[in-house]
Amino acid sequence: MAVSDQGQPNNSLRPRKKGYSRRGKFRRVRKNFFVAFLIDLVVILGSALALSLLIKTFLIRSFFIPSGSMLETLQIDDRIIVNQLTPALYPMERGDVVVFKDPGGWLGPDIAEPTDPVTVTVDWVLSAFGITAPDSKQHLVKRVIGVEGDRVICCDPDGLITVNGVSITEPYIAPGETPSSVEFDVKVPPNSLWVMGDNRGNSEDSRFHGDLPSKGFVSNDWVVGRAFVISWPVEHWNRLDNYPDVFKNVPDASN
Repeated sequence: MAVSDQGQPNNSLRPRKKGYSRRGKFRRVRKNFFVAFLIDLVVILGSALALSLLIKTFLIRSFFIPSGSMLETLQIDDRIIVNQLTPALYPMERGDVVVFKDPGGWLGPDIAEPTDPVTVTVDWVLSAFGITAPDSKQHLVKRVIGVEGDRVICCDPDGLITVNGVSITEPYIAPGETPSSVEFDVKVPPNSLWVMGDNRGNSEDSRFHGDLPSKGFVSNDWVVGRAFVISWPVEHWNRLDNYPDVFKNVPDASN
């Protein structure tokens, strides 16, 4: 045995056990892996959150349909995806299905939230990524019938609505419904829309709010975006058509 000058054993000269070195190296590798995993997880979650906020703020949002005012196009509790680039970058057109904030006094009593477990789960997942709108009940969805400058009248001798003097046949109206049981003759003011539900007999739309400050019109500033697809439930998946053929013969308001 090696000894020091004082005659004591010199432990530093003892051979190290191989197992000790390997265990220490394993602990260091495991610790480094765990730290790297945490860093990757934070980066992934942060990126997902940033992306979801970007999507929600500038691109798309999801809304649920709480009422039957858009039957048969939209069913109660359908989920729709809304393109928020309209009207910011792309102008709204006649026939578009749009989601907008309550202009004031349009909404009735609160409607119960959906309770179906699958639907609730889908909403929770979308909400976690900031895509779904928990405030859907504070918004409305209708179809654009008149845009800025249009003159919209109900009705011609055949019971059809006219836009700028042209009668339109509306295939999206719920079966058995007439274009309107309420007569009106309006000119859409600047930066505004005249909107109506497809379920004309059960839609509190522009026709019924002429006594409010908005006069029944929806300012473009209140529009969240244009709905372009039904995303849920699966059996309702469908693209939302704006029926350009319905309005193809309608002249611009300036003509």
